[in-house]
Amino acid sequence: MTEGRFNYVYSCELEENVEIKIGTLEGERERPSYNDLLNDPMLRYSGSYCSDYSDCSDLYVSCQVYSNGLQVSLPCQTSYKAFSTRWNWNEWLQLPIKYSDLPRDAVLALTIWDIYGTDKVIPVGATTISLFGKKGTFRQGMHDLKVWPDVEADPKIPSTTPGTSRDSTDQMSRLAKLSKYHRDGHMVKVDWLDRLTFREIEMVNERQKRDSNFMYLMIEFPHIVFQDIEYAIVYFEKGGDDPYSFITHGDIVIVPDPEISLENLVETKHHKLARSLRSGTTDKDMKPDARIRDQLKTIVGYPPTKLLTSEEQDLVWKYRFYLSSQKKALTKFLKCVNWNQSLEVKQAVELLGSWTPMDVEDALELLTPTFTHPAVRKYAVNRLRQASDEDLLLYLLQLVQALKYENFEQIKEDLELTSTRKDSVSQDDTPPSTDKYPASGLTRTGSHDSLSEEPVSNLKLAESPETKLEKEMDLATFLISRASHNLSLANYFYWYLMVESEDHESDKDPKTKDMYYTVFKRFSTALVKGGKDCRHRRSMLIQQQTFMDKLVMLVKMVTRESGNRQKKIEKLQALLQDPEVCKINFSDFETLPLPLDPDMKVNAIIPSEASLYKSNLMPSKLIFRTVDEKKYVTMFKHGDDLRQDQLILQMFTLMDRLLRQENLDLKLSPYKVLATSTKHGFVQIIESMTVADVLEKEGTIQNYFRKQAPCEGAPYNIQPETMDNYIKSCASYCVVTYLLGVGDRHLDNLLITKSGKLFHVDFGYILGRDPKPLPPPMKLSKEMVEAMGGTASDHFKDFKQLCYTAFLALRRSANLILNLFSLMVDANIPDIALEPDKTVKKVQDKFVLHLTDEEAVAYLQNLIDTSVSALMAALVEQIHKMAQYWRK
Repeated sequence: MTEGRFNYVYSCELEENVEIKIGTLEGERERPSYNDLLNDPMLRYSGSYCSDYSDCSDLYVSCQVYSNGLQVSLPCQTSYKAFSTRWNWNEWLQLPIKYSDLPRDAVLALTIWDIYGTDKVIPVGATTISLFGKKGTFRQGMHDLKVWPDVEADPKIPSTTPGTSRDSTDQMSRLAKLSKYHRDGHMVKVDWLDRLTFREIEMVNERQKRDSNFMYLMIEFPHIVFQDIEYAIVYFEKGGDDPYSFITHGDIVIVPDPEISLENLVETKHHKLARSLRSGTTDKDMKPDARIRDQLKTIVGYPPTKLLTSEEQDLVWKYRFYLSSQKKALTKFLKCVNWNQSLEVKQAVELLGSWTPMDVEDALELLTPTFTHPAVRKYAVNRLRQASDEDLLLYLLQLVQALKYENFEQIKEDLELTSTRKDSVSQDDTPPSTDKYPASGLTRTGSHDSLSEEPVSNLKLAESPETKLEKEMDLATFLISRASHNLSLANYFYWYLMVESEDHESDKDPKTKDMYYTVFKRFSTALVKGGKDCRHRRSMLIQQQTFMDKLVMLVKMVTRESGNRQKKIEKLQALLQDPEVCKINFSDFETLPLPLDPDMKVNAIIPSEASLYKSNLMPSKLIFRTVDEKKYVTMFKHGDDLRQDQLILQMFTLMDRLLRQENLDLKLSPYKVLATSTKHGFVQIIESMTVADVLEKEGTIQNYFRKQAPCEGAPYNIQPETMDNYIKSCASYCVVTYLLGVGDRHLDNLLITKSGKLFHVDFGYILGRDPKPLPPPMKLSKEMVEAMGGTASDHFKDFKQLCYTAFLALRRSANLILNLFSLMVDANIPDIALEPDKTVKKVQDKFVLHLTDEEAVAYLQNLIDTSVSALMAALVEQIHKMAQYWRK
């Protein structure tokens, strides 16, 4: 919709299939009672009873279009998805009916199904909604539909399973109507007031949902947008205006008009002439004047998300030879190339070879979906080959995601070539038969067994790194080659592939799943044929997988144990002490590189110190004994997807590296997180206390420091090093959590060590999402500032200066961080999957790249002042503190 106008299109003119997005199902499902089980023993095999390790059984949603109670389309349903803590399909369904075929009274009937026994399903609940409103406009946006329990959808009018209420006293329906009026432009829009209002509406809706006995299914109807103008779909019957139609028989003349997106023939001809081979000779000697040079500098400095206008593209192309000496300009030049024009492609590829080599960090942008030409992607891989293994580890998570954008058919051909070549191999290269991968978590038949062996005579000898340097590599080949020759890379590469393979089990596009299995197989082949060290790494990975399978089995046994938390802890310790049950405590191997941290060689779990945390999922506290008799404390979570935390901690590690490169050691504590599945993973535990516990036991943070690090005569009688650690860590975490939009900050997920380092944990809300109303831009409570000596103290001034310095330093590396997030948009990470197209923009906005450094410092100073004086944050903290008290 545009201001003051209603843009619409008739439904009879849309020859496209109707789409509907199935979002989330909220609410609690009642578990069968003991009497129900006695009356119907088959309920034991229903999803509501069998979900041992999470609150969410594996449900699916079916939907069908009806008219006057009769079917007008075939049914369709969501694909299978394994849930952990919430029902979230987040899936667009294409209904087998076109907009033009929809009747005026079309009703969408949705039924939620669950398993019942071995071959039956039962309805969990149902809901219906009319596709057109009372004024004939097709519905748009998101709708929360009331789910009527234990029935199938009733498509009749009136329905017994209506998703929306017509009761004027129903608050959710009333607010939904008001929101629609606002969206349609019938209310004056005031940005600051709208934000407050919609937050309050969300809170009211959430409160009403919790108080209701119903579940709610969120669905979304598509928006029709053309040339940045949103159109509504208005019902109009086919042939409805035939009696009044007038037909002319004159020839239709197409007039070039940029306002209606028709091709401008003059511009097209100019564009082709400007980029033809005839202009190449003169372009080589062309130098820009001062004005154009400044313009080119501005273009080169654009962030990676900035789209170049046609004029800017032609300008970059015209001065491409001048720009070829600037490594930062290469990505902008490649964006100007029309890859459908063979002459342009020829010139671009030739110039690519002579361009000043770009930095490794900038080459990551060439692996995003924007660039598909194989020459460009291989150039990016060639630049990545210059990175050290340590640097490569920082980007490995994103590089595994970038495999989705590679030419899968080429990867497959490489594997077939490898498996069909008949190279003679010495007997010493044959792996022992006991190395067979157990295939747990990735069990497949035939060619889909990960890390499976092939007949040695069918395998190609792995080439040395020196030989491969002389050849162009695709991304998969490069990652396999580097991972085969480095223990840490092999460790994380294996687990990243494992999780992605599992995540795409139910993917509608089987190519992605097959691609990851293919890369798995090539990785296995490289390890088998890479010599003794490579085979040792392969054996290590198999041992890790065996260990993880047994650990998951053990955790499931503990979860099934009846009784309270203490009973389960005793069961966990007993199982760890029993060498026969699960055989988990390193009975099959003496030492093992810990998957979470392969630099740590561990040889036992200490049974007496194993425990369970106070939480709904009761994650396990496991303390490993290292080969040098030290302790390595971890938390193993089962029933939780750790990939979002894993991403944030990776970003913290990267930002810490970037700050250290600027000689800024701001005492960040990026502990390690590894998702070993979509349902479980490890978290490193750092000895510390929550700030909430510190305040409860010691009164103030300074009292805690005086107890842990006293120093007579020093400011506040605290060791200067401890205060220095506190000030620096507060500054660094304020900046990095602001940049990543980390939400749900309270004093229970801020931890502090005895040495004074403060750090954050629990990253369930990122990229600006926050369950609390009016959250401050930074977590900087009154108690934290008082520990610095107050807002007038020198320590607080040092804190603000460190914030400014860190913010400016990270702004200089904004492109690297944005490129990494660009490679994560298709990762199944909750807060990215909500709005993947806006992910990079959300991070970019935090950097305020349109401001100068001086303006950016003033902007950050305002954020700090706002955060310190935020009254709502203090109120919410008190409410959270009271809630925590009553939970104990």
